[in-house]
Amino acid sequence: MGKGFFEVPVPVNEPVKDYAPGSPERAEVSKTYKQMYNSTVEVPLYINGKDVKTKDTATMSCPHDHQHVLGSYHKAEKKHVDEAIETALEARKKWSQMPWEQRAGIFLRAAELIAGPYRAKINAATMLAQSKNIYQAEIDAACELIDFLRFNVQYMTEIYAEQPASTSGAWNRLEYRPLEGFVYAITPFNFTAIAGNLPASAALMGNVVVWKPSDSQVYSAKVILDIFEEAGVPPGVINMVMGDPVMITDTVLASPDFSGIHFTGSTHVFKDIWQKIGTNIHNYKTYPRIVGETGGKDFIVAHKTANPQQVATAIARGAFEFQGQKCSAASRCYISKSIWKDVEKFLLADMNSFKMGSPEQMENFITAVIHEGSFDKLASFIDQAKKDKKASIIAGGGYDKSKGYFIEPTVIVTEDPNYTTMCTELFGPVVTIYVYDDKDWEKTLQLVDETGEYALTGAVFSEDRYELENAVRALENAAGNFYINDKPTGAVVGQQPFGGARASGTNDKAGSKLNLYRWISPRMIKETFVTPTDYKYPFLG
Repeated sequence: MGKGFFEVPVPVNEPVKDYAPGSPERAEVSKTYKQMYNSTVEVPLYINGKDVKTKDTATMSCPHDHQHVLGSYHKAEKKHVDEAIETALEARKKWSQMPWEQRAGIFLRAAELIAGPYRAKINAATMLAQSKNIYQAEIDAACELIDFLRFNVQYMTEIYAEQPASTSGAWNRLEYRPLEGFVYAITPFNFTAIAGNLPASAALMGNVVVWKPSDSQVYSAKVILDIFEEAGVPPGVINMVMGDPVMITDTVLASPDFSGIHFTGSTHVFKDIWQKIGTNIHNYKTYPRIVGETGGKDFIVAHKTANPQQVATAIARGAFEFQGQKCSAASRCYISKSIWKDVEKFLLADMNSFKMGSPEQMENFITAVIHEGSFDKLASFIDQAKKDKKASIIAGGGYDKSKGYFIEPTVIVTEDPNYTTMCTELFGPVVTIYVYDDKDWEKTLQLVDETGEYALTGAVFSEDRYELENAVRALENAAGNFYINDKPTGAVVGQQPFGGARASGTNDKAGSKLNLYRWISPRMIKETFVTPTDYKYPFLG
């Protein structure tokens, strides 16, 4: 503990730059993009503060230009994972005892490095290797990651300030220890901010971390790692390993010192990991914390009183920004029959104005999906919809992977509310719409709630406050992040803590104090000032 009760800088959300034509930020990120595109990088494993190269490597390419190689990354063997665990546990001896304000200073510095000298680089990396347009890269890789780092420091101090009552005869105090062991962070391809936050939030609370980024996000993960190193994260505190996900996970979960997992990814993988943890439970020194944000089949439901243009805009943005590759993306829509024709008119007009191509050309709203596996999956669903009598494609439906993995933004209209694309998570620029009779509003709310296994995000549109309240009640368990008259995407740190339940995860709300509670193990200390010397209580007299 430092010599004082310290107040940290009050966090504010990082302003989003607009990258308008002629702006200095547009010029800078364009220059950085070209420089990074025309060079190659080698990403080693990072263990105990050192680069570790292996004999096994894989290449990194642009999804929108898949023949262009950005570089390569090294893949771990089991011995490397074991080494990462061992060095993390050794680093824990000092890191867990470091005064909290010193840890805070490191991650606050990381936030400022992203806001300043690394902003163009982390955005360009996200554009290149994850095919995000500049605006999607800016709100993710720069702004959201900065917000995570700043707000988590504030949340940490609020947690530490939560103390029990004491009396004149005894002093009660809570000590918020890190978990005993190490944390395993598994991060996804789709958000650079999540890739940075999952290891950083656990480390901020005094934990040490073995981090496995997605194979499709290693390029920007290296930038995050460089930022953490420059900010002063000590060797061994955050170790990065890439490679066979099953081997890495099995090695981690076999360790008696495994104390928690911070996961964002698929529901199926998370359930498999949970099962393995259960199988190994007798081997662990402590009950592991299991924190996961997984899939979604997110909805928009529009009442007959909804504004059609607002609904169309919510679909255009909510379904197609970042090619629908957000766990919160609008994927199934229920539109009242009386407003559908107007919604359709506005939506098609918006879609006809979309431009698609490389994120380097900043007029492009749509770029490529992440890899060939995703492309082939989405193409198969589109082909099936073309054949099925219960479905019709009213926009898009084309695809081409000759240069990049491009799927046209596609709208499927179905007469069957249980049609496969209304129920299955697609994770791409495909949205399915079911048009319901106005009189079936109540039934439709029930249908929304009971369709599929997920409960991540959802939105309701209506100008009738009674019906909005009706929807809020009826859909209480259908979404962990619920939006009224807005698209179901775009949660902001410090404003909308993010997470869902059911098959969408443990709902531990990244970007809030609730998440940080999972990475601590409180110790209650009672100090008695005048200790009794006689066991006899007065009632015995």
